[in-house]
Amino acid sequence: MGCAAVKLILEQVRETRGDWQFSADATFLPGIHLVTGRVGSGKSTLAEIAAGMLSPGSGRVLREGISSGTLSLQYPEYHVTGATLAKEAASYGVSPEEALENAGLSGRGEDDPFILSRGELKRFHLSCLSLRRWDLLVLDEPFSALDCRGKKRECERIPALSPGIVLVCTHEQQHLPRTDFLWEMRDGNLHALGKVPDALPFWQTAPKTVRTLVSQGCVPANLTDRDLEEALCRMRD
Repeated sequence: MGCAAVKLILEQVRETRGDWQFSADATFLPGIHLVTGRVGSGKSTLAEIAAGMLSPGSGRVLREGISSGTLSLQYPEYHVTGATLAKEAASYGVSPEEALENAGLSGRGEDDPFILSRGELKRFHLSCLSLRRWDLLVLDEPFSALDCRGKKRECERIPALSPGIVLVCTHEQQHLPRTDFLWEMRDGNLHALGKVPDALPFWQTAPKTVRTLVSQGCVPANLTDRDLEEALCRMRD
């Protein structure tokens, strides 16, 4: 089945945890979907429901044409199953040498994953994911534990991660990937803002730079560092 036929549908999905409620009615098509919102707004709940790790209290989750999918959790240690980095890479079905090289960890295949810093382990986990092709890839806080250089590198890597549906759930404000569709969690409710860049004026939790550009009528073409710099130059001219 072609990539264009891949579709994730959340149909009147509701989840209740005490006094807090989650609500989503959405259709995700192939492309990069940036899901933003404040801490505690429901991004991780959305990620778990979208990936099939959590069954909602009500509503339906439909996965059309999706035969391969995975969820990347915020904390990389939650994914570790191998005694060495080489075995860990093999558990993803990818080349250990390539995974290590992409993560900047060449020659450390026999290391115990738990002697790595969280940032190193995060890089390695994302490297393993990048060597597979997924119909649905859900990334919950993929920039956590990474330094600025690591965040920039992952932003550059994300557009090439998958030809299918990629959900990037994050409260990151400084470094963001090229984005096709923008979504926002507000107090447990998922809002579809639309395609980028048309959606940017409706983004309530947008980074300060984006808000400033939009207010000055210099809407950036997208959200990468280069896009923002280009829009800033237009504003100064």
